[in-house]
Amino acid sequence: MNLGRAVRRWRDWFPIPSADGEFGIIRWVLLEANRLAVTGALLTFVFVSFVLLGTVWTFEMQNLLTETSAVQTILDTLLSGMILLVSIVVSINSIVLSHDMSSVSNQSDRVEGASDFREKLSKLSRPEENPSDPASFLKVMSREIRERAERLDDDGLDSEGSEDIRTYASTVAEMADKLGAVENTGGAEFAVLWKGMEFRYGAQMERSGTLRSAHKGEAADNLEDQLNHLTDALELFAVGKEYFKTLYYTKEVSKLSQTLLVTSLPAILINASTILAINAGLLPDFWVLGLPPLQTFVAAAFTISLAPYLVFTAYMLRLSAVARLTASAGIFSLN
Repeated sequence: MNLGRAVRRWRDWFPIPSADGEFGIIRWVLLEANRLAVTGALLTFVFVSFVLLGTVWTFEMQNLLTETSAVQTILDTLLSGMILLVSIVVSINSIVLSHDMSSVSNQSDRVEGASDFREKLSKLSRPEENPSDPASFLKVMSREIRERAERLDDDGLDSEGSEDIRTYASTVAEMADKLGAVENTGGAEFAVLWKGMEFRYGAQMERSGTLRSAHKGEAADNLEDQLNHLTDALELFAVGKEYFKTLYYTKEVSKLSQTLLVTSLPAILINASTILAINAGLLPDFWVLGLPPLQTFVAAAFTISLAPYLVFTAYMLRLSAVARLTASAGIFSLN
């Protein structure tokens, strides 16, 4: 394993350039980064911001924290909000998981549908390939879509029609090659899945239908069948992509609930202890970076109290990004 590949294995945790040299800090935050890494970055930003504010505005900040009840009020509000947030997220998780709790007939239909889909994929796969794995699925569909696009026959068309078919075939083949280039994708937990979600199959299916209608009766008899054959491959990819997206949502929401529950308990305990300590006047007596003890103590308490919200923010950033990307990848899209 070369040094670059070894370093990119840590792309989940650090915004390291990808194999093609792209840095993509926004993409890294929204999609590729481990959610705990994003949460840690947000927690660090909150604490450092509070410390810097205290450094610039030391005397006034000390008076503000000492002479008013604003700190207790904010901490009380955060305590109530944490309990409410956990209840809401656990309820959302229950709704998502309820999809798996259905009648025997629904479960039978799901199993039969999965078996039919797996059988279709097995006919396109090579013996060493396992299409149930996202990377192998993308390779199989990339190869099949490219081959079917390259078989498009423009015999019998005029020069303009031939150019349309060749351009369309070239565009689809190029997109399919990018879809199957999973060897250059590494590091992020769901990096391979993002490649499939970003494949704009809807526009190509629409273009295929337009060409089929525009040149019906003009071209060789097999052109319409070839376009239908290509559309079938795109539809098969669409079904697989939607299924992988459903699995991703289920896994991500479950991880969100689990992480939030683990984070919330210590945050609630520390928040409640901080409120009691401030009311009783039992504050630590040590200085950090030249800041008075009260400022450091409150900065740490606020940061820990915000941890559940920042966990929720980190996960929702990716869930909303995935929803936006997949919503614009279908046949119809809203701009």
